[in-house]
Amino acid sequence: MTLAADDLVLNRQNLPFTLDEGIGARARIGLIVLATDHTIEHEWRQIMAIPGVAYYESRIFNSSAITPETLATMERDLTQATAVIRPGQPMDVIAYGCTSGAMVIGEDKVAARVREARPGIAVTNPISAAIAGMKALGCRRIALLTPYIDRINRMMRDYIQARDLGVPAMGSFNHEEDNEVARIDGASVKAAALEIGRHRDVDGVFVACTSLRVAALIEDLEAELGKPVTSSNHAMAWHALRLARISEPLGGRGRLFRA
Repeated sequence: MTLAADDLVLNRQNLPFTLDEGIGARARIGLIVLATDHTIEHEWRQIMAIPGVAYYESRIFNSSAITPETLATMERDLTQATAVIRPGQPMDVIAYGCTSGAMVIGEDKVAARVREARPGIAVTNPISAAIAGMKALGCRRIALLTPYIDRINRMMRDYIQARDLGVPAMGSFNHEEDNEVARIDGASVKAAALEIGRHRDVDGVFVACTSLRVAALIEDLEAELGKPVTSSNHAMAWHALRLARISEPLGGRGRLFRA
């Protein structure tokens, strides 16, 4: 028998319910993703597969041509990008997902713009996270692999070295188009990381840029090199978790997550 549209047979109102802490019962992390980024969300879904830990994203406009000038323009939109992440609801950490952008704008300015929307919150970014991670692993002289143009590469080397971490070896794909950087294949990244990481004067490897696909390669790279390896997305996920007081060792994610 077909019921008429208004022939309602059950309509219970005010059903009983209870509230729990939601999917972020242990930690709630906000992630500001570049408009052009293809990679960070994919890698964070794998890294952040931890019960009770949730991350929530917004996007910030950026030019796909990565230069110091285009990177600097993102500062003006950081507060609004933060404000739309679960407004009015508690958060533990905000992560700004741009390695070169955080360097050009400055870590302190990034944090200040974020805290205009979220006063007092813990803030991280890939360059801060990578430096903290390499130091946590006891590294003192690292190899730096990037996709960036030489002007940014030299700025990044100087930036890292000013924070008491030597960079005696560098390598770059020298490509400024972010949409294409995201398509550099794993074999190319692995070969480049191994080439510069094997240098006898380095004790760790940092692969910079949230668009490069590196997280799935970390364990293999470390096994071949016998040295710690991290990347922008990998290090920032670790740092965000530590800032949110999630500190237990995690297998299958490289040495940093077991430190």
